[in-house]
Amino acid sequence: MLKTDNYWTSPRKDGSWSVKKTGSSRVNSIHETQASAWKETRRLARGSGSEAFLQGRDGKIRARNSYGHDPFPPRG
Repeated sequence: MLKTDNYWTSPRKDGSWSVKKTGSSRVNSIHETQASAWKETRRLARGSGSEAFLQGRDGKIRARNSYGHDPFPPRG
C-alpha cells in the first residue's frame, strides 16, 4: 500500500509550476518550467516512497509515477 503523502506538479495562474504535498496548505517549491517542477516532484516522491502526479494546464492528470510498494505482478 502506498503512503498518502503524494506530491503534485500543478500549473499556477502566473504561468509557473508548483510542487505541493497532498494535504499541505503551502507549496514545496515554484518552478519556471513544467520539466523542472516534475523532476522535483519525482525526487520528493521517490524519497518518501509515495506517488508523483503531473497535472496539466487543463486540470487532467498527464503522468503518474509510484515509488511505493507496488504489488508484483500488477493486478488487472
